[in-house]
Amino acid sequence: MTTAAPVLLTVPEVMGRLKYSRSKVYDLIRSKRLASFTEGRCRRIPESAVQEYIRTRLEEAS
Repeated sequence: MTTAAPVLLTVPEVMGRLKYSRSKVYDLIRSKRLASFTEGRCRRIPESAVQEYIRTRLEEAS
């Protein structure tokens, strides 16, 4: 049985998905609203973290 590896996104990919600027994405990371990690010099954001951020924003808006 194999499990699917989590999808990891780069900052530019997250920028495209959320239609946010680079500084906005880094603000979300700094404020711990968007989970991420670095591997060497590369920052990666799990796709599930982006989905969770969207879910949280929708709950806040309602």
